[in-house]
Amino acid sequence: MSLFWRIFLFNAAVLLVAATLLLLGPATVSTPVLFHEVLIAGAGLTVMLGTNAALFRVSLTPLQRLTRAMTTTDLLRPGRRLQVTGQGEIADLIGTFNTMLDRLEAERAASSSLVLSAQEAERRRIAQELHDEVGQTLTVVLLDLKRVADQVPEALRKDLHRVQETTRAGLDEIRWIARGLRPGVLDELGLTSALTALSNEITAHADFTIRRRYATDLPDLGEQVELVLYRIAQESLTNAARHSRAAQVDVTLSRTSHGVELLVADDGQGVGRVPEGSGIRGMRERALLVGGEFTIGPAPGGGTRVRMNVPLEKATDVPPETRGV
Repeated sequence: MSLFWRIFLFNAAVLLVAATLLLLGPATVSTPVLFHEVLIAGAGLTVMLGTNAALFRVSLTPLQRLTRAMTTTDLLRPGRRLQVTGQGEIADLIGTFNTMLDRLEAERAASSSLVLSAQEAERRRIAQELHDEVGQTLTVVLLDLKRVADQVPEALRKDLHRVQETTRAGLDEIRWIARGLRPGVLDELGLTSALTALSNEITAHADFTIRRRYATDLPDLGEQVELVLYRIAQESLTNAARHSRAAQVDVTLSRTSHGVELLVADDGQGVGRVPEGSGIRGMRERALLVGGEFTIGPAPGGGTRVRMNVPLEKATDVPPETRGV
């Protein structure tokens, strides 16, 4: 029965009982109204209002839960669904809302996959052009400067050497940017080697040390999963270098009973109540692409901890083995 008819029939029944008691009961209304008659009418009215309030409370509670879910649902934290309760159109409404969430999450995952794939392709193109075009041009400039420096008078060689060092520093910066855009070591040597190279590059520009621990029994993760894990580690280490004021950062890649876990934890000042920026939202979107679970919060000993779990069918219940690097 629909909510409308349940409320209508219930109120009709209450009014019918009240009318029957008024017509067939011994109660009468005098003119002027006596005090005890006012008490009887007030008690009847109170019972009717209380009964209606209880009916509305029971009937509309599922709608209140649905309203809260609508205001708090975040597509970057998927999987949360309302239990279908109530009757009639309320149950249908909750079921429709859950179906809508399924469709929205699937569409968001598909669109995010296309966007991130296009982003990675553009990064690869830019990195290749920086390496092949700009890098080669600067290399030729360095060779020309060296050749000219051998031919100019001694008084000008010092200035040319300074120009050489500036050009060489620019060439190193271009190569560093190209590796950040698309790490070739990830394609050539795999995830652990890419994380090691990333850690070395970060520590060269940061004030903290990085302690790495990689599992020795990692399964074949696949290109997309490795890229997602690398990007999340890259963003986490970059945030730590910019904001954490940490002295040490731990990067752990381990095998769990359900898959693979990446953990980046620092001993810095923590995230506090700062709202999530585009970097963290980007990490959440990447995690959704591979069906992973991404969390960020305070580390047990202070600081910030970023955790990424990727479920894999090939994972076993073998306890993870790690080695210090």
